[in-house]
Amino acid sequence: MQIRRITTEDTLPLRRDVLYPQETLDAVRVPGDEDGLHFGLFEEAEIVGVVSLFMRRTDAQFRKLAVHPACQGRGYGRLLIQHLIELCTKEHVPLLWCNARDTAESFYTQFGFTFEGAHFKKGNLTFCRMELQLDKTAGETFSIIPAIDIIDGKCVRLTQGDYAQKKVYNEHPLEVAKAFESIGVRRLHLVDLDGAKKGEVVNWKVLEAIAGKTNLVVDFGGGIKKEEDLRIVYENGAAMATIGSIAVKDPALFFGWVKTYGAEKIFLGADVKEEKIAVGGWLETTELSVFDFLESNIQQGVYNIFCTDIAKDGLLQGPSISLYKKILERFPKISFIASGGVSAMEDVHALEEAGCSGVIVGKAIYEDKITMKELEAYLKK
Repeated sequence: MQIRRITTEDTLPLRRDVLYPQETLDAVRVPGDEDGLHFGLFEEAEIVGVVSLFMRRTDAQFRKLAVHPACQGRGYGRLLIQHLIELCTKEHVPLLWCNARDTAESFYTQFGFTFEGAHFKKGNLTFCRMELQLDKTAGETFSIIPAIDIIDGKCVRLTQGDYAQKKVYNEHPLEVAKAFESIGVRRLHLVDLDGAKKGEVVNWKVLEAIAGKTNLVVDFGGGIKKEEDLRIVYENGAAMATIGSIAVKDPALFFGWVKTYGAEKIFLGADVKEEKIAVGGWLETTELSVFDFLESNIQQGVYNIFCTDIAKDGLLQGPSISLYKKILERFPKISFIASGGVSAMEDVHALEEAGCSGVIVGKAIYEDKITMKELEAYLKK
């Protein structure tokens, strides 16, 4: 038994046969199908259940849950719903909902769904909205995301991306990750600096160890240039692939990845110098405005975004709050993570107040400018 991603076309036969047997395949398509995440439940090579999920930062709707008639009563529908709940919980989506047939209300209540609003008719069928609150604070929570940068399998930090200004903090990144998890950290920003330099993923074993031996939600970046790199990253446990330069240099390729893997699996990094995008390990500043860059990506469905002002990174001189405020004023609906310059908990509070969804913190933690005790107190408040 396996649940995995499928295409829209793969869902249509079972959708039609189970839900609307008198209709054509085209008739059971739904608006925005191309933007959904489609899942198939496989019994060996046969699809015996399907469901489609449409995610936003604030909520997620699932549609067209269907299980093959010969397999109904075996708990397959419950497996699909549980898969959606786990996915949305992992992505910190606070609300999961559907428009359910009134005959299925009791099925959804077993998961904690509640009936909202009034019944409504569509054709000869009666529907009701069923909602499940996954995390009532998820839409409001500000995340502190520690960064672990890897060179030669060791936890290091650079100053302004300069490999010559390297400091090793711990030879065992898994120990660092476990220490973060033990105080309540939920997310981790893992950067393969060897991979970034080489142009392909190198330190995937560090990712595999951390993802396999902690419950941290890990985003992983550094050296992701081709499809094979993405496959390695996802297969070794990353919840998201961190993409930077390739999104600037080859947007068509990047947008293809967004469409194939889903925007929830992508963490877009915008490195900025004087409001212009920088690439190539920060050695090259383009003429591309950060606002134009973000606009084009958001139009393609990207919503998990972090921004680093490279003039601030590693210097412990405070973050670029004015820049982040400008970005958030223009793009208020994105999940926006600040990065670079954080020197104390006061900076964290200022970024939260500015409207950021979270902050990536590295050197301030390793240099004890933000202590683990301070971090734990914040996370447990």
